Amino acid sequence: MSERSLSMTPSAPLDGRPRFSLERCWRIVATGFCFAVFGLGGLVVLCLVFPLLRLLVWRQSLRQTLARDVVCQSFRLFCGLMTTVGVISYEVRGLEKLRRRGLLVVANHPSLIDVVMLISLLRQPDCVVKAAVWRNPFMLGPVSLCGFIRNQSGPQLIDDCVASIRHGSNLIIFPEGTRTRVEALLQRQINPLQRGAANIAVRGGFSLTPVVITVTEPMLTKQQPWYQAPQHRPHFVLNVLDDIAPAHFIPADTTPALAARLLTKHLSDFFNHELKKNVYPD
Repeated sequence: MSERSLSMTPSAPLDGRPRFSLERCWRIVATGFCFAVFGLGGLVVLCLVFPLLRLLVWRQSLRQTLARDVVCQSFRLFCGLMTTVGVISYEVRGLEKLRRRGLLVVANHPSLIDVVMLISLLRQPDCVVKAAVWRNPFMLGPVSLCGFIRNQSGPQLIDDCVASIRHGSNLIIFPEGTRTRVEALLQRQINPLQRGAANIAVRGGFSLTPVVITVTEPMLTKQQPWYQAPQHRPHFVLNVLDDIAPAHFIPADTTPALAARLLTKHLSDFFNHELKKNVYPD
């Protein structure tokens, strides 16, 4: 099978020279349709699934487990919808490494739909959710029903994340803290990393399961609204790599604060290295 290097040439909406084609116009319409379906699905969960689960399932832990299964399957269907209507294509490499429980999954964050794809692949997924999402009527149902972790400052956030993993959840963390800047994407780099994921790993004694996400053209980045579709259909690759065990390169007598800094630096170098060597099949 021949291979080609990752093509990150800016699409028309990003370089200011729109080039319209029938296929691209269709993807703009299809993207809007997918956003509408996603929003309506969130309302269904909020107005129908949430009340039914609260009414029929008394035990909170079972209710949360069922809710996460519902969201996982719903996101899997949504990913299937996006590929069917031609908005994106994607593939997963190393999927068997995600078929475990109690994982600390760390991934780079090139697109708005990264978390949707990752949740669709994991059993009992958990994630840290920004306060703004808890105020979003389309997302309030899924995040509250699933017991996702509310983003907050201080040690309580780390404690909540450690407890989630120890209870068997698979916690998704984006160490960049926000979507990768387009300028960094074009250079196959990530944003500077925050230390949250490293602190969770160090203080909980966890290995990290890295997922390197690459895409052939920027799509749904921080600076890119949904209607600015790339010139060509983006192809995502989610590459699940071997676990990173902090104990393998951090001395045992290192303080937690220093260990978190060293691990964050290692993660930054790791992701930048993997992004630069990634190739795609034709």
